Amino acid sequence: MEKIFCLGVALGAIGGALIVANSYKARSLVKKSQAELMQKMDEMMDERLSQTQQEEPQGKSDKKKS
Repeated sequence: MEKIFCLGVALGAIGGALIVANSYKARSLVKKSQAELMQKMDEMMDERLSQTQQEEPQGKSDKKKS
């Protein structure tokens, strides 16, 4: 059962790659989705960096007190 599932996943991935490679609309959709995902990831990373920078001074003062 697991072998059939893995085979289906592999064939689906290969089929999807062929469709994207041969279709301009699908290729542009994938590129657009990738760009949106990268933008969201950049925003999330910037937000986390700003949070850690704000928390850092508090963490340093706690370590000095110990």
